[in-house]
Amino acid sequence: MSSTLLELTRGSHEEVERLERFIVKELQSEPANNKDRLLQSHRVRNMIEQIITSTEKLIDVYEDKDNARKDEIAALGGQTATATNVFSAFYDRLKEIREYHRRHPAARVVDAGEEYELMFKEDPVLDFSGEEAFGRYLDLHEFYNKYINSKFGEHMEYSAYLDVFSQPEKIHRRLKLSRQYREYIFDLLEYLISFFERTEPLKDLDRIFSKVTTEFEEQWRNGIVEGWDSEGQENGLAPSDSTVIDLDYYSTLDELMEVGPEKLKEALAALGLKTGGTVQQRAERLFLLKSTPIEKLDKKNFSKPPRAVEQNGDVPALNQENPKEIALVEAKLKKLCEFLDETIVRTKENVEKKQALTYEEMEAEREEEEIQADTESDDDEQQIYNPLKLPMGWDGKPIPYWLYKLHGLGQEFKCEICGNHSYWGRRAFERHFKEWRHQHGMRCLGIPNTKNFNEITSIKDAKELWEKIQERQGVNKWRPELEEEYEDQEGNIYNKKTYTDLQRQGLI
Repeated sequence: MSSTLLELTRGSHEEVERLERFIVKELQSEPANNKDRLLQSHRVRNMIEQIITSTEKLIDVYEDKDNARKDEIAALGGQTATATNVFSAFYDRLKEIREYHRRHPAARVVDAGEEYELMFKEDPVLDFSGEEAFGRYLDLHEFYNKYINSKFGEHMEYSAYLDVFSQPEKIHRRLKLSRQYREYIFDLLEYLISFFERTEPLKDLDRIFSKVTTEFEEQWRNGIVEGWDSEGQENGLAPSDSTVIDLDYYSTLDELMEVGPEKLKEALAALGLKTGGTVQQRAERLFLLKSTPIEKLDKKNFSKPPRAVEQNGDVPALNQENPKEIALVEAKLKKLCEFLDETIVRTKENVEKKQALTYEEMEAEREEEEIQADTESDDDEQQIYNPLKLPMGWDGKPIPYWLYKLHGLGQEFKCEICGNHSYWGRRAFERHFKEWRHQHGMRCLGIPNTKNFNEITSIKDAKELWEKIQERQGVNKWRPELEEEYEDQEGNIYNKKTYTDLQRQGLI
């Protein structure tokens, strides 16, 4: 029985109201710990997203671009037909409904409220690493390693890095224009966004970033962005930062050569000039700038052909990255660090605490946390409701039904080599070929457990394949150099190869 447009509209409004009641009911319960708070926030977030989806559908209906809603209302009100036609349409509709229920006598009204409540009662999956401890701490070890092994970073302890990573304005501007720094700052921002969305799902990150972008655009126009002065924004490089060597202090080429090859190389690289050659060649290349502006230098002096050329000259484009884009990423990163300030402090305290503990103390603390987790799981087991007999997850609760269907955990695979042991789900079945039970069965058959025997669960098939492999490798062929026997005067038995070698050496 087809649903009318007005009926779909009514159903969408009812769905939105029902979800709003579920949100109020969910927020009335006070979470006991941080994990429960995260689960509650994610459940509410899922319901909000469902409300947004339903509301967008309602907006499309009310806009009525194809006039379908307007025509349906007119037909119901009799504005386009006589009264007789209105009653005739009513009885035709009534007849259609009766005919539907006559054909489907077992049809019943499904309470959508119960279905929705069961859907949102399932705990969402919280994807946190062990270091993050359900959102209590940040895990920045990957970015710490990138920082200390880069040109823009410096060697320091991890606890000191936790104070530095949120202050990108302290890094020299010239070093920020490298591709290495761009990848580092973009990846760091991506991780912080992911962490923030996992720990604070009810906060509107798009609105926060929109405000940050608006403020940044104004500051950039006025040239007051911290760490990015207005001078040299158009070419991405300030004149005062273009070189680390002041040529005014050197009057001859010999004086400039005394600086050393490494400093000359750094100065040339900062200008985009070639850095190879001897010390004298490097100094000569750099000394050209004392009398010739960089815009008028020959292109052969630059390390790479210029990617972009100004319309009125041959000025090479020294900056490979967009400084404005990098500065905006830094602004977003600093704003996120303000929201995550407590987490950063907590992470640093945890790192310093671990550094002060001995191995025995760390083990004792870990055992205490495991005992506490087991106690919490025992309390939760008393309230577990599992009518579908779903497998238990890592948290001691039944896994979601959609995950059960996704991994095919209702599908059974038996392996004769493992003693007709059953494996539920394709993933467990594929993994068992490398586990001890299957390996033991293969050893009992005298067959090596190699990749050739993957997906084979029958003993007969495994033996037949092993025989074919042996024939192909020539294991069953007669090998006279190894199997033909020779006997010396004292009655000792040797194969042909060994007997021939001893005879040549005069030992037999």
